[in-house]
Amino acid sequence: RLNNNGIKSEVECVHVSKASQTTKFVATGATLGLSILLVLVIALYHVYSADRKEKENRIKIERFLEDYKSLKPSRYSYADIKRITNEFKDKLGQGAYGTVYKGKLSSEFFVAVKVLNNSTGNGEEFVNEVGTMGHIHHVNVVRLVGFCADGFRRALVYEFFPNGSLQDFISSADSKNNFLGWEKLHDIAVGIAKGIEYLHQGCDQRILHFDIKPHNVLLDHNFTPKISDFGLAKLCSKDQSIVSMTTARGTMGYIAPEVFSRNFGNVSYKSDVYSFGMLLLEMVGGRKSIGATTNNTNEIYYPEWIYNLLEGEDDLRIHIGDDGDGKIPKKLAIVGLRCIQWHPVDRPSMKTAVHMLEGVDNLTMPPNPFASGGPTTTHASIPARRLELEAIAELE
Repeated sequence: RLNNNGIKSEVECVHVSKASQTTKFVATGATLGLSILLVLVIALYHVYSADRKEKENRIKIERFLEDYKSLKPSRYSYADIKRITNEFKDKLGQGAYGTVYKGKLSSEFFVAVKVLNNSTGNGEEFVNEVGTMGHIHHVNVVRLVGFCADGFRRALVYEFFPNGSLQDFISSADSKNNFLGWEKLHDIAVGIAKGIEYLHQGCDQRILHFDIKPHNVLLDHNFTPKISDFGLAKLCSKDQSIVSMTTARGTMGYIAPEVFSRNFGNVSYKSDVYSFGMLLLEMVGGRKSIGATTNNTNEIYYPEWIYNLLEGEDDLRIHIGDDGDGKIPKKLAIVGLRCIQWHPVDRPSMKTAVHMLEGVDNLTMPPNPFASGGPTTTHASIPARRLELEAIAELE
């Protein structure tokens, strides 16, 4: 380098010292340490995020399982059933397959316990109800709370509905004391139709009820209809248009013609449509209101009676005793008559029935199902009791 001493410039040699090995190691270590620390921070962040996500997933699953547990039917022992019903103290009713008692699971949650008869059937109704009801949840289908299969004792535990069944309100339709009003009856009809549509289209497997009738429609405190009693139900795939049956099932008066004779067609979901149509006509007419027109009040063929009233442009309200709008009973009657056409292909689907009930105001009269193609009136009486029928041939 140049050494300027103030007099003249001189060149001098200068020893330049290199960085020590220690300094190199420190610098390299610091750089590597920062890199490792950065990698660790990133790794820890990913681990923390994954752990937090996993915890959220576990919480979500636990919540689902809790909800599923509340929906899934519980199994009770016979001792539990006796405790729930207070030793079968409050009897609500009795049917062909068992006796129904009022029970209580808690101070605020009441149930209806159906104790099945041991002498009837081979357990098919129990298997049908538990197997079917345990997998469906709809606002218009009754919920199965639990069941009992304790030795030879079997019972089904349902929600309790204080307003009873629809039968209690339409069997005395000519009495203003029990008449719900046409708006409410229309809402009930739509709810029943939506419940049946769900059974036919909303489940993984199509569920055919085979016993749609007013007695099997329960009403909650808001008179929301709930379809019940799946003891005769049958499961089939959605692409299965024909159902094979070895024995006709249902309640006389609501059973579709094809269930008796294949001359009318094959048994399918349209058989439930027929039963729904009969239910609608009974909602409009009320059995008691036309009982005076026949010698035997247990055998009344009221569909033709209603058809003749509509064809003659008679006002259906006079048979109910209500001062409301006459359009609703007319709509219910027309939809009902469309649903009870003798041949299944002429009946609407439940989706179409819902559409007609909800949105179509100017419905046209269907063809007269009593003019031809059906049984004569003298052979078409409708006893209001469940009957056991002879076996019919299995479909090939």
